[in-house]
Amino acid sequence: MLPKTADIVIIGGGCMGASTAYYLAERGAGKIVLLEREKFLGMGSTGRNAGGVRYQFSTEVNIRLSLFSLDVLAHFEELFGISAGYRPLGYLFLLTTPAEVAAFKANVELQHRVGVPWVRYLEPTEIARLAPLVNLDGVIGGTFCPRDGLADPNSVTQGFAKGARRRGAQIETETTVTGIKTESGRVSAVVTNRGEIATRTVVNCAGPWAAQIGKLVGLDIPIVPVRRQFFTTDALPQVPRDHVFTIEFATSFYFHPEGAGLLVGMSNPDEKPGDTYAIDEEFHLKTLERALYRLPLLEHARVASQLAGLYEVTPDAHPILAPARALPGLYIAAGFSGHGFQHSPATGKVMSELILDGAAKSVDISMLDLERFAEGRLIHEANVV
Repeated sequence: MLPKTADIVIIGGGCMGASTAYYLAERGAGKIVLLEREKFLGMGSTGRNAGGVRYQFSTEVNIRLSLFSLDVLAHFEELFGISAGYRPLGYLFLLTTPAEVAAFKANVELQHRVGVPWVRYLEPTEIARLAPLVNLDGVIGGTFCPRDGLADPNSVTQGFAKGARRRGAQIETETTVTGIKTESGRVSAVVTNRGEIATRTVVNCAGPWAAQIGKLVGLDIPIVPVRRQFFTTDALPQVPRDHVFTIEFATSFYFHPEGAGLLVGMSNPDEKPGDTYAIDEEFHLKTLERALYRLPLLEHARVASQLAGLYEVTPDAHPILAPARALPGLYIAAGFSGHGFQHSPATGKVMSELILDGAAKSVDISMLDLERFAEGRLIHEANVV
């Protein structure tokens, strides 16, 4: 039964909403209600992503979010009683231009300085030893971090949700938010298809649909949904199950082991914003062509499945983790631009600190405010795949 009142209402039951609910409940933040419009949690972007987790980012704030988050994912089973499926296969970025080499060498220096000593720059001969099945034509360098890898978004979401429920949070599925009421210039209630919840605090964790939630209160949140698609293959015994997660940076073509085969994807630079999950067959063929070039043994494989998901993209590829200054009581945790799942542990933690303490302590996220876009304070993340 939907409650009539709550101390905090969280909109969106993906990994961000579940993590935020958990860390707030852990702090004893009062009555917390998480609302998800689908039948199950994690059916949006959370359930349609490639599961990558990494330290290799180009900005300090993203690296710090990874440091906190990957530590939680590595110890998830002891913390939540369910494995996050963390597999440190390593990420290998293949670089094909001098400009990329210079940028990634600078990234490695930053990563080392911030506390990620495991990343290293590789020459082509070292890359060939690490990924002998990959065609390295045109590759002039690369970077590798052995602690990057994969984790399971569904397990992480369910683990956070279970932990939140155990600490008293209420999770309501098949509940669509249709309005947010205000009174005296601040949040006063959330309106849903099942009734109204009076509350003074709302957290917008709606991912690709976060801008739609903003529109309910006349707030412009610059987050757009952008389709990303990938496919899986049937069994490929020639590829070791611990093969490094490989990314050609210039094209964003990537692959990693998945089941007995591979998961293969590539970003479409011409993709227009939209919330379709339909497969673009023309671009699928382009991905196949690039895949066969970089990994020739794929000619022996069959496409087993195709899937599309949505990135929640901001103008600078960084999330918004902040209160909305224009409307007290409204907080935003969205806009991760393709690297959200892996940062969900840190997100829940810092959002709980923002809401309960007035500032985040675990990671400095002060630069990830909503107002930076209007004020021209963008912080660009270059390592978007």
